[in-house]
Amino acid sequence: MHYSMIPAPAALQKYIKHFWVLEGNVAAPQTPSSFRTLADGTPGFIFQNRDRGTLYQFDKKLPGTFLYGQATRAASIQIEGDFDTVGIFFQPYGLKAIFGIDAGELTDDCQEFNPYQAAMNDSLAGILQAATSREVRIHRLISYIEEQIVRQRKKQDAAIMYAAEKIWMLKGNIDLHELRAELFLTERSFERKFKQYIGLPPKMFARIAKFQSSLHYLRTANFDKLSDIAYLHDYTDQSHFIRNFKEFAGCSPLQLQQLQETVMDSSVTGTL
Repeated sequence: MHYSMIPAPAALQKYIKHFWVLEGNVAAPQTPSSFRTLADGTPGFIFQNRDRGTLYQFDKKLPGTFLYGQATRAASIQIEGDFDTVGIFFQPYGLKAIFGIDAGELTDDCQEFNPYQAAMNDSLAGILQAATSREVRIHRLISYIEEQIVRQRKKQDAAIMYAAEKIWMLKGNIDLHELRAELFLTERSFERKFKQYIGLPPKMFARIAKFQSSLHYLRTANFDKLSDIAYLHDYTDQSHFIRNFKEFAGCSPLQLQQLQETVMDSSVTGTL
């Protein structure tokens, strides 16, 4: 199974972290037939060539082309057939800012991308299915997203987009009361708007940002012991850190390092 990341054009980096492509024959020896997703603070998009294979999650058949929301837990996606998959990791506010979708409706869930398109050949899904290469698919996606951004730009809430960016930049270590005051928003308005744009309450999003930062340290082996990561990220102790890690990764730090399954999130993808 071969994975590659494709940077978003500069003009789209405010909305897209990067594109990714997953290709491979699962019948090949020692090739995994699934990949694990973690809580990574981002919604996204996935297209799977239906002529090559079908994706499943929790024994449920997934649409060939779909949007998914923020994840608050780990999950595994399996393939029946071969991977011929193109995906997008959006910025945390991507669903609302690009498509006008209330992000809270897709938290821990997904939605077929063209549910109301009767003529398949006229839909983006049909265009991607007919494309002859991953380069063509990504080009089509870029064009489509650029059009959507133009349509939604006047409706975008710059304050909430800024709030999400600041929480992520500070790795979740932020006083949310001060942030709310900076934006001149009441607690109720801030919570409501944030969930519409991000799909999560601000406090949960900050916890995931902190988890992702700790995961980076785990992956880069930039520590001597787990308690170093715990204290660096203001966890009470190592046990507190491990409990939070298990909540978002579905396993302990040691277990994640021992996984043979490919782990995919918006920061990095690979086998730890």
